[in-house]
Amino acid sequence: MDRSAGFRPYALQWADGSGAGQLALGTFQDGTSVDGGGPPVDSEGDRLPGKVSLADGLKVRFWGVRGSISCPGAEYARYGGNTSCLEVTAGGRRLIFDAGTGIRTLGVELARQAGLDLDIYFTHTHLDHISGLTFFAPLFERSNSVRMWAGHLEAPYTLKKVVGHLMQAPLYPVSLDVFQASVEFREFRAGELLSCGDAVGLRTAPLNHPNGATGYRVDYRGKSICYITDTEHREGQRDRTIVELCRGADVMIYDSSYTDEEYARYRGWGHSTWQEGVRLADAAGVGTLAIFHHDPSHDDAFMDGVAREAALLRPGTAANGLPRVIVSHEGLTLSP
Repeated sequence: MDRSAGFRPYALQWADGSGAGQLALGTFQDGTSVDGGGPPVDSEGDRLPGKVSLADGLKVRFWGVRGSISCPGAEYARYGGNTSCLEVTAGGRRLIFDAGTGIRTLGVELARQAGLDLDIYFTHTHLDHISGLTFFAPLFERSNSVRMWAGHLEAPYTLKKVVGHLMQAPLYPVSLDVFQASVEFREFRAGELLSCGDAVGLRTAPLNHPNGATGYRVDYRGKSICYITDTEHREGQRDRTIVELCRGADVMIYDSSYTDEEYARYRGWGHSTWQEGVRLADAAGVGTLAIFHHDPSHDDAFMDGVAREAALLRPGTAANGLPRVIVSHEGLTLSP
């Protein structure tokens, strides 16, 4: 879409295939919502029926943006009700982060192909981040290979044991044996640098969350995307681990479950606020803050308000061509 297209207030910028585009948090002049009946927010422009793109450049697509529990209903239609799942592509690789309910829809699209070679990286294994895994279609195709990674678990827990416990009586009707793909479970310690091909860098760091969690940074050809959820900040100070991991990143996707005003009621639950995301992004010199992990009580109208307030605190466009702050929603693709 051309930059000259007419928008009402709260218009923001995103990068499309040519590096320029528009993303609106309000409405188009014809009254349609960009998250509802308006033009697609997927800036790739190359996803066609029967085709699953794997472009060379660094991109992230949001398949689930909700926290804690999936939320069906018309009041969540624009931002989305599925729990956490991201798809990052870079250098011919596809990296999936978390397996909340959003991974089911991603799996439906990927099922158009066979012979897939996939990596799934978990921030942690609380239910809202793994509940979609058993509905991920590529796990049921013999020609596929899927590696699952976790860096937060301590003995006696392993990722295979956690997923196995999820898929056993009386919680589930079938076991791990139902998967037909070649599946590997890999452990690491948060803070390690992971191997992800010759050109793609994957750094990790521990996050402040009950039972542990891992933050990730993907670097490719001078561009970078950080995924920071679930984590709880310490009031009055910035988390130096997060600041250093995200230093100079193009995009930081951050746990913004609450507002600063709400936080006191949820202290100790392991989550942060969108305002703390702004403070961290500024401290780390991040180009674009993507507000993420929306609380179930925050419907579309509430998130519209967050978008307006956040745009006042981080106005304008970053050097990467994206707005300095975006409220994540399902279907959004960012290409720094």
